[in-house]
Formats: sequence, C-alpha cells, structure tokens
Amino acid sequence: MKAATALEQKIRQAIPLSDAMQFSIIDLSLDTIQVAAPLEPNINIHGTGFAGSIYSVGVLTGWALCTHILDELGIEADLVVARAEIRYRAPVSGDLECSCVCSEAQRESFCQGIDEVGKGKLLLDIEVGDDRQAILQATYIAVSA
Repeated sequence: MKAATALEQKIRQAIPLSDAMQFSIIDLSLDTIQVAAPLEPNINIHGTGFAGSIYSVGVLTGWALCTHILDELGIEADLVVARAEIRYRAPVSGDLECSCVCSEAQRESFCQGIDEVGKGKLLLDIEVGDDRQAILQATYIAVSA
C-alpha cells in the first residue's frame, strides 16, 4: 500500500482539485485500481454525486493507474488524457467509488508503443459505483520524456 500512498500524494500535489474532492486510493496493483471520494464535498443540488466530480474522479482513476504502471516499470513519460467520454446511467447516492482493470495485453501494448515509437496509448473503462452508475471510457497517451 506504500505505492498507493505515494501515488495519492503525487496526485494531490500535482492536481489540487483532487485534494478538495478528497480523492483517495483504496487498492492498487499493476492491473487494477480502486479509488473513492466522499459524497459530501462532491454533492449536487439533488443530494447525489455532482456529474463533474464523477467525471473528474473517473479520469483521475485511469490517470493514476497509468501513472502507477509507468512508475513501476521505470518508464519516463509525460501522461495526458487524450479523450474521455462518460455515460451516466443512474444517480450516485453514496461515496464516489471507481474501479478500473488493465489487462496484461493492454499494458504490454501501451509500454511497447512508448518503447518503439516514443508514444503509447491506453484505452481504459472506469466504472463508477457498485452498480455501474456511470462508465467512463478514456484514452491516455504517454510520450517519452
């Protein structure tokens, strides 16, 4: 969990909004990530999760997993979100919980692109809520530093 704590601190320093949202990493491996942000600082006028917060926590979830992959494999690269699209399926009435899985094949292709052409692309599906209340599909691009 030491890597998760270090990554969470890195994100909070680089992206101050993540601190205001109270973004935290619950579980982290080379293949998966689970994050959470409490509902209270991310609430809308209906008492459910604010759509902008849901989107932001989702994007941060994927960005955190990509950053962890790069860090763990010792790859120096600048990471950006190239594209992200979210589908809101139902209100989020509790804490904003996100999860994401990256297959070994996806990870290898991402790293191979960075190694061979200086740019890797990773498409991730991030699920929000315990019943998939929202699904964010995001493309992350890493360019050799």
